[in-house]
Amino acid sequence: MKNIITSLLLCFCLNAAAQHELADPYPGDQNQWNTVKTTCVAWGTTDKRYSRSLPATGATKKLQLNAWRGERINAQAFVTAPKKINRVDISVSDLKAGRNTISANNIRTFMATYVMADNISRSDSALVADRLLQCNTFSVDGKTTRPVWFEIKIPADTKAGRYNGQVTITCDGKKTVLPYTVSVSEQLLPEPKDWKFHLDLWQNPYAVARYFNVPLWSKEHFERMRPVMKTLADAGQKVITCSIIERPWNGQTQDPFESMIGKMKTIGGEWKYNYEVFDRWVEFMMSLGIDKQIDCYTLVPWHYRFDYYDMASNSVKYVACQPGQKEYEDFILPFLRDFAAHLKQKGWFSRTCIAMDERPTDQLRAAYDIVKRADPGYRLEGAFNYFPEVIDEIHDISVGIAYQQIDNGIVSRRHAEGKPVTFYTCCSPERPNTFTFSPPAESAYIGWHAAAIDYDGYLRWAYNSWVENPCTDSRFRTWASGDCFLVYPDATSIRMQRLVEGIQAYEKVRILRQQGINVDEILKPFLPWDPGKDTDTGALIRNAAQQLQR
Repeated sequence: MKNIITSLLLCFCLNAAAQHELADPYPGDQNQWNTVKTTCVAWGTTDKRYSRSLPATGATKKLQLNAWRGERINAQAFVTAPKKINRVDISVSDLKAGRNTISANNIRTFMATYVMADNISRSDSALVADRLLQCNTFSVDGKTTRPVWFEIKIPADTKAGRYNGQVTITCDGKKTVLPYTVSVSEQLLPEPKDWKFHLDLWQNPYAVARYFNVPLWSKEHFERMRPVMKTLADAGQKVITCSIIERPWNGQTQDPFESMIGKMKTIGGEWKYNYEVFDRWVEFMMSLGIDKQIDCYTLVPWHYRFDYYDMASNSVKYVACQPGQKEYEDFILPFLRDFAAHLKQKGWFSRTCIAMDERPTDQLRAAYDIVKRADPGYRLEGAFNYFPEVIDEIHDISVGIAYQQIDNGIVSRRHAEGKPVTFYTCCSPERPNTFTFSPPAESAYIGWHAAAIDYDGYLRWAYNSWVENPCTDSRFRTWASGDCFLVYPDATSIRMQRLVEGIQAYEKVRILRQQGINVDEILKPFLPWDPGKDTDTGALIRNAAQQLQR
């Protein structure tokens, strides 16, 4: 049975690229292949999305990497094939520095696959490398380039030194050896669960059930979610996303968010609440190590409509109301009071936030008043374009990267009070961002920017709100490609890998500051982005990262 499974996996990897990628709408000048006589295997750069349809350029045979102990670092190679390669095999060696060794078991190999993307205005499309499928055997079609991605984890107990290793890429029996070196610092990066970066990527469990065609909240559903959410936990995620009403954002994704809490009105007119789904979801995420904060969306939905089950009529009914109206108070106030009691019984109240985002100030104010009347101990979370008049009432505040930066004095005060300040990107701005068409370095820029402006982290509205066929086509009817998700149902992405890289840089800066080392000059290039400047983000990051290698 084991051999059958291995053969099936091998077959899948060998054929994944050919079977699961769309045609390139802009293949470029195919005459470039006339000068490519033999297969080229070489190191590339993680700052580039290599074209599938053209020969790769910028090849190098040696690679120099730097790392702290405990860090995960990335590398990218490529195979450029003028003729079809039936089988490519990737193998990695241990890394050695004298008698010290970093086992090859700490290295993961990925085949980069191509998805369709569009531009910020969704007016044109292109094929881009983004999906990273863990695999060490595959095929390559003739006149195509196939990137290969590597993630190297430096164990925390590694001795500092200069480690040498090699990657062997065998194309139909012909081997190419790519040597590389990793210089490991004495400095130690903690495990992701101990990172201070406040990462808040909104999860969508409903997308997982739809994509894998499993019953919602079934055992199979949780099994499918585990690897997806484990990748998130390994990025240092701090927040569990919970939908406490039906379609809080009016169904803006392929898979709308339903309510995790059932609300029922009895024949006698009393309210009853069912927390079973909410509890199972929170407990599942906490079992993966995501347990700092529970964000509950939202009391100010886009559609101003709240559902409940009415026993008297044996039907689902809706209350159409807005904050400030009596109908709103009559529906929300008893729910929040009961919810507070439940959260306290579970021991979760102190880490729960009632979350609201990008709504009019007057409605936010009215909703805040109801929350505090329900229980003064409730915490609030808000993502919006910075309303100074509510800054002190929000426990966790996130401000759009393109909008006004919060005053440094307010940020410092909030730090002292243990109140996170983050920034977010979404369908705008075009740069910097984490779209599938964004330059890869812009995902890493997120962490550097947070460190430079002394914020606590980053929020993004969609971690896995997958489109209909995300593994081949990242475009969506409403938002620019990749806006809805950072990982794939079966794979991570170049964007996610680089985002973690930037978060690790943030942690390095934090640690160096604790050691009394001034890093302000290193961070100056990552202060607010100049949209009128054609910034080479990759060059900025390479230069700054070298200076953190202490």
